[in-house]
Amino acid sequence: MTRFRLTVEFDGRPFMGWQRQAHGPSVQAAIEDAAKEITGETCIVHAAGRTDAGVHGEAMAAHIDIVRAIVPFRLMEGLNARLRPQPIAILACEEAPEDWHARFSCIGRRYVYRIVNRRAPLALDQGRAWRVVQSLDADAMHAAAQILVGTHDFTTFRSVHCQSASAVKSIDRMSVRRFGDEIEVDVAARSFLHHQVRSMVGCLVLVGHGKWTARDLQEALDAKDRAALGFNAPPDGLYFVEARYP
Repeated sequence: MTRFRLTVEFDGRPFMGWQRQAHGPSVQAAIEDAAKEITGETCIVHAAGRTDAGVHGEAMAAHIDIVRAIVPFRLMEGLNARLRPQPIAILACEEAPEDWHARFSCIGRRYVYRIVNRRAPLALDQGRAWRVVQSLDADAMHAAAQILVGTHDFTTFRSVHCQSASAVKSIDRMSVRRFGDEIEVDVAARSFLHHQVRSMVGCLVLVGHGKWTARDLQEALDAKDRAALGFNAPPDGLYFVEARYP
């Protein structure tokens, strides 16, 4: 049996999320079904993270174990051929040590959230960014974001459906930068709670609007109560962009 490391790009709009589920299509199921067509084997694809419905992936790390002899290039080409026309692409495929695990070996994950700050509708980025019409102060958002950096109890920013054993997480870094009409929120941590990034972004947008101050964000964090959340951003603008390994 050979373990293959995959780098996966996907548009999350048609899927219920990464994880295979009974009530709709998923990225995981699509890749597993394609692998079975190639190998005849029932394979499980493990990923560095689980994304929600509508969330995208630029470079999701994953692995799959296959008994049949096949070289990485042929596996990559075969998967891509069978995944069409679904918006999933295997960007890279290589053999990995049998003790390497896409999820459990991962020491860091990074997400980027895209906001398009303009009045005009999104002709090209519909479903791939969050359009915010009101003017946003990106500098104020960045300054407030530093409150969230470090180790905290993020209960306020955690979905009620989150299955994590603890709400305590450590944000390594978080930045908010403007590029013309686009604002990018870039956040890195070892791991995240369910909806954590979207919840943090939603509250930062309230700061950018001037509806919240940095103190309001601090109070929401200190409350450790989901009821204190200001707003949960939609999934459209969220991208899994990097998984780090030793």
